[in-house]
Amino acid sequence: MAIALANGKVLLDDGLHDGVAVLVEGGDVIAVLRDDDPRLRDADVHDLRGSMLLPGFIDAQVNGGGGVLFNNAPTVEAIATIARAHRRFGTTGLLPTLISDDLEVMRAAIDAVREAIARDVPGVLGIHLEGPYLAVARKGTHDAGKFRVPDAAEVELATSLGTGVTLLTLAPEQVPAASIRALVARGAIVAAGHSAASYEQARIGLDAGVRGFTHLYNAMTPLQGREPGVVGAALEDRDSWCGIIVDGVHVHPASLRVALATKPRGKLFLVTDAMPPVGADSPDYTLYGETITARDGVVRNAAGALAGSALDMATAVRNAVSMLGLPLEEAARMASLYPARFLRIDDHRGRIAPGYRADLVLLDDALQVATTWIAGQPA
Repeated sequence: MAIALANGKVLLDDGLHDGVAVLVEGGDVIAVLRDDDPRLRDADVHDLRGSMLLPGFIDAQVNGGGGVLFNNAPTVEAIATIARAHRRFGTTGLLPTLISDDLEVMRAAIDAVREAIARDVPGVLGIHLEGPYLAVARKGTHDAGKFRVPDAAEVELATSLGTGVTLLTLAPEQVPAASIRALVARGAIVAAGHSAASYEQARIGLDAGVRGFTHLYNAMTPLQGREPGVVGAALEDRDSWCGIIVDGVHVHPASLRVALATKPRGKLFLVTDAMPPVGADSPDYTLYGETITARDGVVRNAAGALAGSALDMATAVRNAVSMLGLPLEEAARMASLYPARFLRIDDHRGRIAPGYRADLVLLDDALQVATTWIAGQPA
């Protein structure tokens, strides 16, 4: 029997709507109906009690959650734990993210994601390889001892998932343009990040196929009057996407508002860059053998570098409303439709519309997550 989600405020393409019901069957949205449509008589009707039904959140950068760091446990079980932890905060699709590591860890992570997708672990969309093809000068918390330039064999490994999405963050000045083109030709989505590139080097990367920028402003050369840097290239380019961390720590809200005013609408999307404390009882985790503690929601290593975040996607949406002054509808699109477009999955995810996956999140009036659905299954 189809289920009908009724008596809520539903985010459709043109805004929030009362008086409509979302009909779900077989894991997909099959219709959006007026709430007096006779077809609802044959459905199992769920009363949303006036809460807001949004497309499920999509997070392209999730290092960990539920006490687990993907680098430390590149297994199907770890991926399932991370996905469960983030689902509590409205994330119905994510890319487990491996930060710079050795070749054998990369191979294990890719194999684990492939197996997780084969087992239909809820919420797993693919993999994000954040490095190891990065710049020492902008390494952040990454271990520069892991950095290298990919040869042909490693290009093949990095794009060997064979299913779902492969997102790869690299420093364009560290990787030959021919290698970037090879990664793109093999199906990878390439983003620039952890980069000391000049504006000109960033432009070469964009021309070679770089599609976006990883955590805009962080770990990249800044915009200056005579040196536009990576940030300048990112803000100027009309076609590229930028992930942003809206936690009030990684980037000042005024800088994010500048990006919103500069980039075309839809080209900025929310990411968490989340670490194991999200959805966990303990604030501690181990990265590269060092114990790191999240304090007051801020995650730094002993050297003071930001080491990911303790941000969840529902909080990122709330922050986009409160810090950036965005309407809820636009903040929600930055967590659903816009990342889906960046990842090229917007033909079946990121909207509430017939033919789309029934990946949904219900928020109460305080914008707290009440329920999520993945492929029509509630939790």
